Amino acid sequence: MRFPLSVLLLLFSTVAFSQVNEAEPVKKQLPPPMITVDSLYREDQFYAGFTYNRLLNKPAGISQNKFSSGFTAGFLRDMPINKRRTWAVAAGLGVSYNKYFQNLVVSKVGEEAQYNIIAAGTQYEKNKFEQILIDVPLELRWRTSTPESHKFWRIYTGVKVSYVAFGRSKYVDSEYNLKVTNNEDLNKIQVGAYLVWGYNTWNFYGYYGLTPFFQSSALLNNRSVGLNPIHLGLMFYIL
Repeated sequence: MRFPLSVLLLLFSTVAFSQVNEAEPVKKQLPPPMITVDSLYREDQFYAGFTYNRLLNKPAGISQNKFSSGFTAGFLRDMPINKRRTWAVAAGLGVSYNKYFQNLVVSKVGEEAQYNIIAAGTQYEKNKFEQILIDVPLELRWRTSTPESHKFWRIYTGVKVSYVAFGRSKYVDSEYNLKVTNNEDLNKIQVGAYLVWGYNTWNFYGYYGLTPFFQSSALLNNRSVGLNPIHLGLMFYIL
């Protein structure tokens, strides 16, 4: 009886072992992850720029001093207009802050603004214009971008319509502290043309104000004060 019993136990163990092996799940090799390409991408949605500011079309005697700077930032809606998406138009909304150090003093007699040039040799602490503007840019864009890479050449050009939300002239010396805020002689609506060109992170920016700062009613020695701004600097973009 021992021999037949041993044979039966051996057969039972073999069958049970085979059933356990057959019950083990088969490991399948997963396919590599698929890389999706966004063929409907948009470029350069947010922008920020830093500028060096100059004044053109100045009446005789007006000059700038110190370093006049500016900052601009905002959002642009990129709208490609060709299949390769290398051409686009963009419209947006932004804000700018600009200051200009110069020797034109603005003061007020009653409600009327007066304009004078600081006499040579006068010691003073500060004399500047500063503005905060709400910007509405509209531009045409060309770039060499692709869905796979965001490093590309770009040339953007357009016009910017700006509303002067805040404007101030300030003169300070040992005797006087003159401030003229929201001067009525200022052109509240400013229009300018600009150009951006560069590669990847570094982009040069140039802007010329087509509208002078002051209306024709602002006179210095019987000549219109005028003053057209020009901004030169760097522009940076974020998707």
